[in-house]
Parts: sequence; structure tokens; C-alpha cells
Amino acid sequence: MPLSSYKTKKLRFVFIVYWFLLLYILAALVWWFIELNNQNHQMADYAANQLLKDNPGYLIDVQKIKDSEKRKTTQYIGEGAVFFLVIMAGAFFIFRAVRRQLKLGQQQQNFMMAITHELKTPIAIAKLNLETLQKRKLEESQAQKLIQNTIQEANRLNALCNNMLLVSQMEDSRYNFTKETIDLPELVTACVNDFISRFPQRMFHTALNEDIFIKGDRLLLQLAVNNLIDNAIKYSGKETTITISLLKEGEKIKLLVKDEGKGIPAADRKRVFEKFYRIGNKSTKEAKGTGLGLYLTKKIAQQHKASISINDNTPVGSIFVIDF
Repeated sequence: MPLSSYKTKKLRFVFIVYWFLLLYILAALVWWFIELNNQNHQMADYAANQLLKDNPGYLIDVQKIKDSEKRKTTQYIGEGAVFFLVIMAGAFFIFRAVRRQLKLGQQQQNFMMAITHELKTPIAIAKLNLETLQKRKLEESQAQKLIQNTIQEANRLNALCNNMLLVSQMEDSRYNFTKETIDLPELVTACVNDFISRFPQRMFHTALNEDIFIKGDRLLLQLAVNNLIDNAIKYSGKETTITISLLKEGEKIKLLVKDEGKGIPAADRKRVFEKFYRIGNKSTKEAKGTGLGLYLTKKIAQQHKASISINDNTPVGSIFVIDF
């Protein structure tokens, strides 16, 4: 049994035991309230029965006993309500924490499955290409095609490793964020040209305003642009066009990456930026990925005091927008 699956089952068991104990505690609380209230009523009746009815102060003493009974009932209700609220508050926080752990465990399990596939596939392709080049004499065009394909798979591995490394460093505050003046159109153009060389069969269109400079970390910004373009490639057909735009509207700078894929449902538009999250279930996740790219892109945007959002690309597809 995988370790993550074992931990998930263990958490579920703890979760069930906790709620059983919680119900038992609540039942005991109600039972003790009823018992104490009955005892209080019996003690009041006993005290009233001990009074002499021909005593001139009989009615006053009876009223005192009733007032005392009411005070104790109010005390029991107040203490019981406090205990109930404390127990329910603790139950709520524990429920939320356990649910978060269960969700994280499932996400990590999905991530491990995805990362295993993402690592094995390019390694297998690169190995097969190199063995083919080693064992067979190919024409120059065929050899170059295999070499280009191997480089492309190596770039996939490199991007995957960069994403994993940067997520770890940024979450542990170990990444040394640098600030330099960056020619944003030049950086975006370099990223697009890299994808054009890697995916010559894909159609890319750019619309970049010139003379746009920002202060930021070149490596992180380059990775953010690459992740958005790579995401557009994954989730759109080979015959569609991917459009990358860079606009300056007053003091605002907008980077837009448009695809013509299936689009993203409104309910998933915020969740796609969560760590390990991928749209659909494991039977519908046909596109490659680990659920780290968009999460890291949002982190990078936040580091640069920018925001990232998703809009519909009419008639089909999505538009990822980074607002600087």
C-alpha cells in the first residue's frame, strides 16, 4: 500500500473516532444538564416542604427557594452553553484541519502519479531516440528530427525540475528574489521564440507594445510566461492559434495569453491556481502536467505585486491575464 494512501486511511479513521467521541461528549453534556436540573428542582421541592406553612415568613422563604432554583438553572444553562460552544468550536477547527489534510493527501497522491508519468515519459522518449540514432543510420533530416525531439523532451524535464525547485524555495522563503530593470517585450519575445523552435507545427501570434520596462526577477518572470504559454499548448488543439499580447494602459501593464481550447468552467477558475490542482478527475486528465505551473505563476505574480485572472476567449478558449 502506498504511504500516502496509508496516511489518508489513517486520517479517515482518526476522523471517524473523533466524531464518535464528540457525539458522546455532547450526549453526556445534555444528560448531565438534565440530571443537575432535576436535582436542583428536587432540592427546591424538599426545601419548600421543610418550611412551616403557619410561619409568618413562609411566602418570602418559598420565593427565596424559587429564586435560588432559577439562579442555579440559569447557571447550568450558561455553563452548558459555554461548554457546548467550546466543544463545537474545537470540532469545527479540527474538522477543517482534518478535511484539509485529507484533501492535501489526495492531491499529493495525484501529484506523485502525475510526476511519475511526467518523468518517465520524456526519459523513455529520449532513450528511444538515442538508441535509434546509435543503432541505425538515418538520413540527416530524420536524425535532426530525432535530436530536436530529444532536446524538446529534455526541456520538458528541465522546466519540470525548475518548477518543483522554485516551489520548494519560495514556500520555504529560500529564494533570493532579485530586482532589475527588465525589457518585458524582449523577455516575452524570447520566450515565444523558444516555443516556436520547440513546436514548429503550432501557430503563435504576438501583439507586443514596445518600451515597457518593469522592475523584477528575470528568471521568475521568464518562468511565469513559459508556464502560461505551455499551459495554452497543453489545453488547446494543434490547429489552433495561441496569442500572446503585452499592453500598456496608463500605469497598468497587461500580459495576456489566449488559447482556443475548451475553456475553464467558472467554478474552477480560482482553484486552478491551487497547488497540485488539475481540472477534472483522473480519467479526464488527458493533458500532461503536475498542477504546479499555474500555482507557481500566481506566486511569481504576487512577488511582483501583480494579479492573475482568467477570462473567456470568445468564441472558445481562455485568456490568462497578469496585471502589473
